[in-house]
Amino acid sequence: MLLHRRNQPMPEYLGLDTSNYTTSTARLWPEGVRQEKQLLPVKAGEAGLRQSDAVFHHTRQLPQLLQNLCSQPLQALSAIGVTTRPRNRADSYMPCFLCGSGTAHAIAAVTGVPVYETSHQIGHVLAALYGANALSYLEQPFLAFHVSGGTTDSLLCTPHATKILEITPIGTSLDLKAGQAIDRVGLMLGLQFPCGKQLEQLAQKSQKTFRVHPTIKGVNCCLSGLQNQCDTMQKQGALPEDIACYCMTMIRETIYQMTQAAWKQVGTMSVLYAGGVMSNLWIRPALQHAFGGIFTKPEFSCDNAVGAAVFAALQEGGAEWLF
Repeated sequence: MLLHRRNQPMPEYLGLDTSNYTTSTARLWPEGVRQEKQLLPVKAGEAGLRQSDAVFHHTRQLPQLLQNLCSQPLQALSAIGVTTRPRNRADSYMPCFLCGSGTAHAIAAVTGVPVYETSHQIGHVLAALYGANALSYLEQPFLAFHVSGGTTDSLLCTPHATKILEITPIGTSLDLKAGQAIDRVGLMLGLQFPCGKQLEQLAQKSQKTFRVHPTIKGVNCCLSGLQNQCDTMQKQGALPEDIACYCMTMIRETIYQMTQAAWKQVGTMSVLYAGGVMSNLWIRPALQHAFGGIFTKPEFSCDNAVGAAVFAALQEGGAEWLF
């Protein structure tokens, strides 16, 4: 732990992330991190929000979350990190990220601290590395999976002087994303969106073991058939827990085979699994055993602003305490 002179406050970094699922804030300093976040409200039976509704809810939720986060005033705010787009690509854009971006720049205008912008995807990778005490991965290339409601991607991550990470896409789902499949099956079974945690708990009740055959095309996958297969099972009278187990087994085996395919393309290297779907404790053991996969705690795997705060700290330099 860093030692500070008497009356010299520790540097603090603020992180903001306003995704299509969660309003997230984080406060990072050498002694640890604190999060305040809240899911966006979704009506029963619906699978997500329109962007206009997401922006509305972020605008309402973000001030209260920041008030909760800063119940103890910031002593030495050094920088703000914020996610402003889904991926680091010129064509990557979602209006909901404007909420976090606007708030970050407003705070910066008042405090005079710098703002560092990054992507939601890089935020996920950095948060997972931080939560797993594995930020040393940033010193060499590694493979990362970002598996959530909007992505099912394998990514080659290499160190970068200004971006922290240079991400090169390897594989993806050519149709339905893993989180979408989980939510659609969950809604079919009467669960509340987002359905991942509830579907995981339901799958654990199943007494069946399924042998599945994922659709893999090179380094990519297809998941559109999974929803139809689960729908057929329900019509044939399968128990809800067995349908949930089948769904989770298919997702797990799909990521397993995508990892094998990625290794064949880029070579055997360390693997990080991040994103909301990868917070699923039912999926993890097989991937850890086969590939030595690195996972983090669910609070650092689901949507969060910790990665944005870590990004700001790394950009400022002098954050050896992160490692």
